[in-house]
Amino acid sequence: MSVIFLLLTISTLLASMFLFAFIRAVRSGQYDDDRSPAVRILLDDTVRATPDDAGASSHPSSATEQP
Repeated sequence: MSVIFLLLTISTLLASMFLFAFIRAVRSGQYDDDRSPAVRILLDDTVRATPDDAGASSHPSSATEQP
């Protein structure tokens, strides 16, 4: 019978610690932005060439090479 009281005490303390950690994480803003990490992979991160870069060569050494 004393084992049941020991297990109940340990489980209550452990549950309280997890609840405290969860409340602390929520208050610190851990769960504020839950949408953008899931959508971040869908966003286009490629760098587009500007009109100034349109005439530039992709390889810097190709401008100095002679035939």
